[in-house]
Amino acid sequence: MAAFKIALIVGSNRRESINLKFAKALAKLGSDKLDFKLAQIDDLPLYNQDNEGNLPASVARFKAELADADGVLIVTPEHSRSIPAVLKNAIDWGARPWGKNSWTGKVVAVTGTSQGAISTALAQQHLRQILGAQNVLLAGGEAYLQFRQGLIDANDVITDEGTRGFLKGFLDQFAALVGRHAVAKAA
Repeated sequence: MAAFKIALIVGSNRRESINLKFAKALAKLGSDKLDFKLAQIDDLPLYNQDNEGNLPASVARFKAELADADGVLIVTPEHSRSIPAVLKNAIDWGARPWGKNSWTGKVVAVTGTSQGAISTALAQQHLRQILGAQNVLLAGGEAYLQFRQGLIDANDVITDEGTRGFLKGFLDQFAALVGRHAVAKAA
């Protein structure tokens, strides 16, 4: 079976982001069924409807990456009990201009990590609410990961066997949903 193309979006623009590290580990863990491509969002200008007639090059690139993907995996931190501004900006650009929503029909899974005890639970809940208005198929299952030093090694491998198994199951369920959706779309 060919791997499905997945746009991997990290909701952080920090160079040393633990969510970027987590996203790379997930991409490695799920590489048997999914072909991940990091979709850059930190270079998107702030959304402005005035720019919809002549999309900035970074926006056109991002929308093309969404269009080319069979599914989307969003890995996000939590900022002020919600999603980061850089991620909301990307969602807005992906949805615009009116009638050209690049999110429509995409299978989307969400996860994230933080050092806090409830991880990114509130950000993920808010993200699911926002994505629900974008005509996506949201993957079920929840994956909140409390990040701790040494959880992911220098080779982007999750070091804890139980956590690795749990996340592999999460990715396998996502891959199965992407596959079922691809078959349904082709029929």
